[in-house]
This record gives sequence, C-alpha cells and structure tokens, in this order.
Amino acid sequence: MSGHSKWANIKHKKAASDKRKGRVFSRLGKEIMIAVKTGGSDATANPRLRTALNAAKSVNMPNANVDRAIKKGAGELGGATFEEIVYEGYAPGGAALIVECLTDNRNRTASDVRSIFDKNNGNLSGSGAVMWMFSRKARFVIMGENANEEKLMEIVIDPGAESIEVDEDVAEVWGPAEKFDSIAKALEEAGIKTEESGIVQKPSNTVGIKEPGVANQILRLVDTLEEYDDVQAVYSNFDIASEILDSLEQK
Repeated sequence: MSGHSKWANIKHKKAASDKRKGRVFSRLGKEIMIAVKTGGSDATANPRLRTALNAAKSVNMPNANVDRAIKKGAGELGGATFEEIVYEGYAPGGAALIVECLTDNRNRTASDVRSIFDKNNGNLSGSGAVMWMFSRKARFVIMGENANEEKLMEIVIDPGAESIEVDEDVAEVWGPAEKFDSIAKALEEAGIKTEESGIVQKPSNTVGIKEPGVANQILRLVDTLEEYDDVQAVYSNFDIASEILDSLEQK
C-alpha cells in the first residue's frame, strides 16, 4: 500500500474523538445543503445528494442533523449561503494539493487558505495547475473483520469496483465515480459497514517523500488545511516512506 494510503488509514484509526466527529458532521451538513440547493431534495433524482447521505450514514450522523441540512438547502430554514471554491497548489517536496472549500465569504476563505499555504512552506497556484494529476473516483473505507480483499472482491467487482487496497484492518475500495451508487448498494446488501464513502480526487501518480523533515512539513500543512472550517476536503499525491509513517503511527 502506498504511503499516502497508509497515512489516510492512520487518520481513520485516530478520528474517533467527539471533536473530530463534530467537524465531520459540520462538513457533511454543508455538502448536503449544497447538494439540495443545486439538485433538489429528492435523493433518487440527485446523485450528489445520494452520495452525501450515504457518507452521513457511514459516520452515523444524527438524523436531526441530516434533516436540518436538507431543509436549509431547500430554503426552508434561514442561514448562510455557501458557494464552492477549489484551490490548487504544492506542498513541500513538490507534492500536489487540491483543497475543496464551501464558504459563505469568498474573500475570507481565499485570504485564509493563502495564509495557511504561506505559513507552512506551501505554494498556492492557479486553477488547473495540479487538477490534471487527479481523477474523480468512488471510494469506500471498510475497517475490521470485513477488510478482507477476497471477501470484498466477491461483493464489489461485479457492481463496478476497479481495485481494493488493504493495509492491516483497513480496506479501501475504489471505482469509477459513476459506479458509486451500485457499489454502495452492493456493500449495504452484503451487510458491510463503511467508515467513509464518497466521490474523491485520486492521484494518477505519486511523489515519493523519504526525508522525515519534509514529510512532517507536508503533514502539518495538510492537517492545518483540514482543521480550517471552510475546507471540505484536501487531496494530495505524496507517498511518504513507510518507515516514517510507522514512526508517526506510534505517537
């Protein structure tokens, strides 16, 4: 498994705190609002909303939170109006970054994201600078006894999955973005619980990182971006050497 995937899996295992769950719920709430606003509140006719609702279900987001987000998106409740912005840039070591945001103040978010890049030795670039290095993919994370490649292959290959990556007790199922619904349905019918699911940006190639100092700078930049309230998701193509990640996992 690549260093980038291994780092993602380390984060899965450490993401169980109430604070982290609250942040995840907040971001999913925004995504549900945008999905409803742009495509309507009928999940059967709105693929983006179906994806968001599946993601909310996978992290046990309370129904009250989901219902409130749907009503806000439909204009039934007051609240801020959010817009989507995507930033592209580079981390130390030449790793590419895509930063997806939902904001109610474009100028504030632009200033804050630029500041985070500058303070963490990154470089913010123009639109299209790194997007070509990534492709949109359906992604499902399964943990525990069901993180078994042979078992999962029997369930998800026919519905359209392209690959399964397993590291210890964490599995990532990947497929074309348009196959998200069919893969999600197959997992649900098989009684397989997903820890995370969604449409993400997957790097086509990775940048190897072998120096601990550079690795720490990259992870600090990514973590700082992910902690920022306006950021929905951060994608990168770094591949940090396993021995460095093993040392981080012990901390």
